[in-house]
Amino acid sequence: MKMLRPRLTCPDLSIARVPANEVNPFYSTPEYRAWRELVIGRALGRCQWPRCGRKERRMFADHIVELRDKGAPLDPTNGQCLCGKHHTIKTLRARATRLRGWGV
Repeated sequence: MKMLRPRLTCPDLSIARVPANEVNPFYSTPEYRAWRELVIGRALGRCQWPRCGRKERRMFADHIVELRDKGAPLDPTNGQCLCGKHHTIKTLRARATRLRGWGV
């Protein structure tokens, strides 16, 4: 039985490091902050996801067409107010669509 033991060992993944997520400096500009206030204020601070309407302490001004997908960064018509749950869902869907386009 001892001879059947695998001879390969698992690599030590404790030394693997995920690169830090860099924040786009655009999100710190006064222009972005004004756009964010406009988008959230227009929605009266409520989530615009269909049949949600949730109002949380932290709401997200979401770019409908993401900046990485060539969305207009400061166009109010490219903005929607989303709660955290729906912002995550929308962002993950957009990322998955983008990755499919890259053949991943």
